[in-house]
Amino acid sequence: MTSDNTMPRNKTFTTRKMVTVAMLSAIATVIYYLDFPVPLMPGFIKLDLSNVISLLAGFSMGPIAGVIVCLIKNVIQLIIKGLGTTMGIGNIFDFVTSAAFVLTASVIYHKKKTRKNAIISCIIGTLVFTVISLPLNYFIVYPIYFKAFGGEAAILGMYQQIMGSVKNIFSALCIFNLPFTFVKGIICALVTILIYKPLSPILKGKD
Repeated sequence: MTSDNTMPRNKTFTTRKMVTVAMLSAIATVIYYLDFPVPLMPGFIKLDLSNVISLLAGFSMGPIAGVIVCLIKNVIQLIIKGLGTTMGIGNIFDFVTSAAFVLTASVIYHKKKTRKNAIISCIIGTLVFTVISLPLNYFIVYPIYFKAFGGEAAILGMYQQIMGSVKNIFSALCIFNLPFTFVKGIICALVTILIYKPLSPILKGKD
């Protein structure tokens, strides 16, 4: 009798979790499309807050759920927009960095589910998010952008319009992209910390 009663509960939980992940993925996709340019950055670099939704999934349902939301969000956009001249490198970059952010923060948070640890996990996740963006951009993403958008000089010129003293792409990434990525991570972390507690009962299916 105990086994019979347990199975429906497990099945219901699994189904509800899948539905919640699908719902959050849809929301993350919409937010991903609502990106916007930021001052003092080249026009092709935009800010979006879709990682807030991925973090909510990771905190409420575990790290894998958060990574799945990151994946679905990018796959949907690739399906809609296509690979384009950059072969979808922007989406691949977003998935890898976002997944690293969410995975790191969620794993740390689930070790001790307190507000203090949530803050610590988000800070560490933001640092990972920021640090891995530099080699990925320099060695993989930007070389593809060079081929797609008229060469290294064309991309560097966009940075030099903002700061003429920038001499090469590496320094441009350090001066512009690293602080931007860090600020983006901090904003997503702050929003997540502020809204997670009131949303937690809904995400976890508690009345």
